[in-house]
Amino acid sequence: MNDDESFMRAALEQAKLAGECGEVPVGAVVVCDGEIVGRGFNQPIRGRDPSAHAEVMALRDAGRALDNYRMPGCTLYVTLEPCAMCSGAIMHARIARVVFGARDPKTGVAGSVIDLFAERRLNHHAEITAGVLADECGRMLSDFFAARRNKTLIA
Repeated sequence: MNDDESFMRAALEQAKLAGECGEVPVGAVVVCDGEIVGRGFNQPIRGRDPSAHAEVMALRDAGRALDNYRMPGCTLYVTLEPCAMCSGAIMHARIARVVFGARDPKTGVAGSVIDLFAERRLNHHAEITAGVLADECGRMLSDFFAARRNKTLIA
């Protein structure tokens, strides 16, 4: 297993925590110098906070650990392609690299709907690696939504 897969597995563990809380199972970790310095999972429902996406939570955690809001040289691993809000936070944090698992054809802005990271008019551009453990990441989301639909049909 390479480092990208290993760190994506850590992000998948965070996603599992989100699912256990009834949140959409998306998880993220921030890695600096080969070590996880930030962890986060989706929690906008329980936190009553629309900005509490996995990436933002991991960036907040990393900011506290690094005692800095800027994270040059760090990599963010996330199980689902980032949305526009999260991509903006990633850019402001100066994350060097983003590695994601499953594509998000509805709100993903690292190539699915648009590619904010390739937008030349923006001042920061992270390197993007897509599709790491994509099947596992996508399956966790599919299973979550299938269970939610089944619950609705049964109720």
